[in-house]
Amino acid sequence: MKVIKISEVLGKRVFTDSGQYFGVVEEANLQDNRLDGWRIRVDGSMTALISGARGVIVPHRFVKAINDVFIINRTALPSAPEMEFEAAPED
Repeated sequence: MKVIKISEVLGKRVFTDSGQYFGVVEEANLQDNRLDGWRIRVDGSMTALISGARGVIVPHRFVKAINDVFIINRTALPSAPEMEFEAAPED
């Protein structure tokens, strides 16, 4: 397992696991000397997804990968289940 410094992660572009661009990592949240979550500044059309907020805090357990980009699980987004429900075709 490769160890990555938090300072190397700040500023990385964030994508969902479905490939949508989400934003940029702004800050790491630590609690009791452990990584608790990430503050992500939301860019572009994704602000509508989170009711116009500038950013979200994503718990670290929802991070799928950190390398050249930061990948989060779509279920980490506050409105993700509602959007999937609304997008379903009506019978």
